[in-house]
Parts: sequence; structure tokens; C-alpha cells
Amino acid sequence: MLVDTHAHLYLDQFDEDREATLRRAREAGIETIVMPAIDIASIRKAIDLCEHHDGLYAMAALHPSETEEATDEDFEAVVEWCSHPSVVAVGESGLDYYWDRSFDDRQQSFFRRHIRLAIEADLPLVIHNREATDDILNILEEEHERTDAPQRLRGILHCYVDPPEVAERAWSLGFYVGVGGIMTFSNSDVDEHVNKVPLDRIVVETDSPYLAPEPNRGERNEPAYVRHVADTLARVKEQPIQEVERITTENARKIYELDD
Repeated sequence: MLVDTHAHLYLDQFDEDREATLRRAREAGIETIVMPAIDIASIRKAIDLCEHHDGLYAMAALHPSETEEATDEDFEAVVEWCSHPSVVAVGESGLDYYWDRSFDDRQQSFFRRHIRLAIEADLPLVIHNREATDDILNILEEEHERTDAPQRLRGILHCYVDPPEVAERAWSLGFYVGVGGIMTFSNSDVDEHVNKVPLDRIVVETDSPYLAPEPNRGERNEPAYVRHVADTLARVKEQPIQEVERITTENARKIYELDD
């Protein structure tokens, strides 16, 4: 059994076959799927899916790309949603410097607010990072130092692609790394980086509908494909697939505090 720790099942790419997608996931042994939010509407959609399907969980947050126009009222709505029983994390929040650098300050401000919310709500934080690794880690370390409950800062670095020293800084703050389809790409060196990260600090994800792993690269991604990620991880780690399944599932259940 596996956990897909990051899948956007509420997006319209799944509107035509969402039930079939969930069925394929179950057939592939994916017992649990956690859905990150990107805005207020997506939180509502994710929670609605949770209320109609077993094994689905949601997060609440504003994606960094949404913070350019986000309001205080939007963030207060995130705060309120964090008390919903289906919400198991604050996410996905973070920094994205790839598309637009004109509102870095707003991104950083909202990122800090999400970190503090995760600490106050005692929920894990799921972090989106695109070309912002240094600022992500520096801000996390600063917020870790300022809180009187540092043990509450924990979570997942989603879509992990960085050198192992980044993972080491992250796990010293209570973070796991989420590995997905990019690790399976033949033109990627992520497998070499991940090989140096302890298995007990790794979770697997798809980021569906994006970044489908080999051999489905270029297609719409879906939770069933997290098995390809796990298979690649087993080869990279030279471990039996059953051991990778067991450890990554234990890691996911621990960080999200999910029942067995």
C-alpha cells in the first residue's frame, strides 16, 4: 500500500473521469491521497471530495502564485478551514520565483503567515519551492527560532529536486522530502540527490495532474502513477519495493497524523 502525499484531484482535468481515477488508484494499492490547496475555492472542492470518498484528505493554504492578489480575508478563510476535520496540513504554501519576481515581498510575507499558522494550528506545512531554495530555508530557520513551540514546525518539501544538503537542513527542522515524477526522468539528476537522503525522511507523491513519471511522461498524471515513483525509489535505494512501500507509508502517516 502507498500514500500519494500530493495530488490536485479537484482540478477540472479530472472532471470527466474522477471516479475512474480513484478506482485505478485503489487497484494500484494507493490507499490514501492528500490534496493540497491553491486558493480558497480549491479548499472547498478538496473537502467536498473528502466528504464523499474514503481515504482522501485535504490541505488549506494559498499557493505562492496566488499571493499577488490575495487579501487578508482570504488568509482568514484559510485559518478557518484549518479546523475542518478533513484538513491534515497547511499547504501548499511557499515561494515561486520562476514566473514573476515582482511580488517577492508579498510571497515571503504570506509564507511567513502560513508558517506561523501551521505552528499555531499544530499542523504540518507542505512547501512549494521553485527557484527559491535559499529563501525558503532561511525563512523556515528564522521562524523556527522565533517560535516558543519549535517542535510544531514540521512538514514536507514538495517536489524535491535539490542537493542532499538541502534535505539535511530541512529535516533538522522536522521536514520530510516529497519525491515525484521528476526523479524518474532520464535527463534528471534528482535520483542521485535522493539516493543520499535517508529513506525514513522521504514520502512519495504525484502532483497530479502535473509531472507524470516515466513511463507516462507527457500524459496527465494521476495518483495510480505514484507506484512508478516508488519503483524508481526502490531501484535508487537498492531496497525491496515492499520496504519502500512500508517506510514511505509510515512516514506519510506520521507527518499527516493519519490513522492506520
